[in-house]
Amino acid sequence: MKHFILAFVLAVICYAFFYTKIENRRTRKGPWEVAFTNSMEGWPQLVIDEPKLAITNVEINFPEQSIVSTQTLGTLVFSQPQPVPYDVPFGKCVFMDTTFLPGTVTFQIFGHEIELLPRVLIIDHQERPWLANSSITLHPLQGHQGTGQPGARQTGATTLGTAR
Repeated sequence: MKHFILAFVLAVICYAFFYTKIENRRTRKGPWEVAFTNSMEGWPQLVIDEPKLAITNVEINFPEQSIVSTQTLGTLVFSQPQPVPYDVPFGKCVFMDTTFLPGTVTFQIFGHEIELLPRVLIIDHQERPWLANSSITLHPLQGHQGTGQPGARQTGATTLGTAR
């Protein structure tokens, strides 16, 4: 009986130690923080932050789009998984993997697909490097929403997307 109790106590200590280490590794970089707001011009705007990765104040603007009065604006923190798809202001969250933060979060907003990954920002299947304090403008897609293939033009820290 003495050996059984010793083995049990040792197993509990090992479990607690490894659980703490794994949980710390999983959450140490923190979650994506996305503010759904409007720009000074009144356009819908996302402001993306992930301070531990030096991703701060990345703005995505949607000119010529309007905010529906029933939409609640504010900041969402993507730290806990939820069943997808689910509504977010301006669109839907269609994919979320927060196993190891910040993880991957994918939105469909005004016909554009916006994917947040620690390594890169993907907009409409085109990779763009993360640039702190940058502003990206996504114009409305022509034709059926979500099927346009926007071109990209980058000038300094500002990336502009235009529909073809």
